[in-house]
Amino acid sequence: MAESAQPRATEPAQQAKGRTGAGRPKVLTSYDPRTGEVAGDYAVMGAGELTRAVRTARAAEQWWAAIDFSARKRWLLDWKRVVARGTRELVELVSSETGKPRLDAALEVTLAVEHLDWVARHAESTLSRSVPGGWFARNQQGSVGYRPLGVIGVLGPWHNPVLAPMNSIAAAMAAGNAVVFKPSELTPGVGAWLADSWSRLVPNQPVLQVVTGDGSTAAALCRARLDKISYVGSPAGAREVTALCAQTSTPLIVEPGGRGAMVVQVDARLEHAAAAAVFGAMSHAGQHPCGVQCVYVADSVYEPFLELAADHARRLRPGADRRASYGPMTWDSQIDIVRRQVRDALTRGGRAVVGSLESIREPYIEPIVLTEVPEVSTALTGDAAGPVLIVNRVASMDEAVERVNASEKPRPVAVFTRDVRSVADFADRLHTGLVTVNAVPVYGVNGPGRVRDPQTLREFSRALTISEKHGRTPTGSGTFDHHPQRLRMARALFRLRHRV
Repeated sequence: MAESAQPRATEPAQQAKGRTGAGRPKVLTSYDPRTGEVAGDYAVMGAGELTRAVRTARAAEQWWAAIDFSARKRWLLDWKRVVARGTRELVELVSSETGKPRLDAALEVTLAVEHLDWVARHAESTLSRSVPGGWFARNQQGSVGYRPLGVIGVLGPWHNPVLAPMNSIAAAMAAGNAVVFKPSELTPGVGAWLADSWSRLVPNQPVLQVVTGDGSTAAALCRARLDKISYVGSPAGAREVTALCAQTSTPLIVEPGGRGAMVVQVDARLEHAAAAAVFGAMSHAGQHPCGVQCVYVADSVYEPFLELAADHARRLRPGADRRASYGPMTWDSQIDIVRRQVRDALTRGGRAVVGSLESIREPYIEPIVLTEVPEVSTALTGDAAGPVLIVNRVASMDEAVERVNASEKPRPVAVFTRDVRSVADFADRLHTGLVTVNAVPVYGVNGPGRVRDPQTLREFSRALTISEKHGRTPTGSGTFDHHPQRLRMARALFRLRHRV
C-alpha cells in the first residue's frame, strides 16, 4: 500500500542518493508516486556535462541541417515507428513516474506520436522557399525560406512528460535543429527513453540528446548559450527560466500552463457541462496544465448544475489500480498547496459540497467540490494544484466577464451554451487568448502546446529572404540617377493606384 511504502522526496535535492564533495547531489532517484518505490537512478549532470552535450549537438546538427527535407522526413518517420512500437513500454514508464492511469498515459503517447508524424510530413511545405506576391514589387522578386537555428534546448514538465516536450522536440528536429532535452527531475526515465529511441535508430548522429538532473542542470542548460530554449511548465518556473536566459540573451519560447475558467449560461446542457467541468478539474488528479479551476454559473441554473457536478465528482475514485479514475499527486509539495488553498477557501466562507480537508490522504486526494468561494481566496488567485473544482454563481453574464477578467493573467475560458452564435460577441469581452465552446481545453489539442500547428515549426527556424531586382524601378531608386521624367511617372502611378 502507498501509505506504508517509502515516501517520495519533496525536493529534487532530497531525491539524490549520493553527493559530491561540494554537497551537490550526483545521483537523482526517480520514484513511483503510487507506491514510493524507486523507479530508477539517473545522473545529475552539471556544467561540464552540459558543455560536452552542446558541443556534440553542434557537430550532429551540421549533418542534420545539411540533408534535405525529404531525408529528414524519412529519418523522423522511422523514429516515429520506433516510438510507436515501444508504446507499451513507454506507457508503463509514464505511469510509473507520474502515477497516471495507463489509459491517460496511452492517450498522451498516442498524441505525441501523431504530432511527430505530422511535423515530419509538413515541415517541407511549411518551411521550404516560396515566392510571395505583391503588385508594387513587380520589378522586384523575392523568396522566403526558413533555415535551422542550430541547437535547441527543451525543458520538459512532469505533468505531460512525453507530449509536452515532443511538441518542441519534433518541430525543432523537423526544422533541421539538434536538440538537448532536459526532462523534469520527476520523470528522467521518460526523457532518457525518448533519447535512447533516437540513439538506437541513428547511433552515430546524436541529433537528440538527454541531460538529466535537477534545477541546477536546467539552469546550466539555460546558460549554455544555445540558439533557443523551449520551456513548458508553471508560471513561476517560466519567470526563473526567463531570468536565466536573459543573462545570455538566449531566445526563449514559454508555454506556461494553468487551468482556466468555465462559464455556464442559462441555456447550457447542464449534464454535459457538469461532466466536462469535473473532468477538466480532476483529470490526472488536477495536475494537467489546462482544464477548469472555477465555474461561473448563471444564477437560475446554479443549483441543478451544482448538484450534477457533485454527483459526477462523487463517482470518482483515486488509486493505483486499473479501475481508478485518476492517480496520486506526482509531486509531494503540491499536496500542501492543495491543503492550504482548500483551508483558505473554507476560512473565507466557502462551502464544501463534496469532500474537504479530510479528502487529502497522501499521496492521493479524493475529489473536492467547493462553492461560494470568495474571489480573493488563494484557491482562485493561486495556480490550481489538485482535484478541486470551485463552482460560483453569477447574477449575469456581465458579472461572469468581470470575474474572468479580474484574473492577473489571461486564462482559457470554456463557454457552455446552446446559442453558439452568441459566443463570438461574448468572447470579445474576455481578456483571454483561448475560448472553447461546449468543451474544456485539452493539452495539445486546443490548450497549451497545440499540436499540428505550422507556427511551431517556424518557431525553431530563421526566415531567410532573397530579393532580386529586375529592370529599373520607376523612380530609379538604388542610384543617384533621378530623372524628372521617371519621377513624374512614379507620381502618376501612385495617384492612379491610390486615387489621390
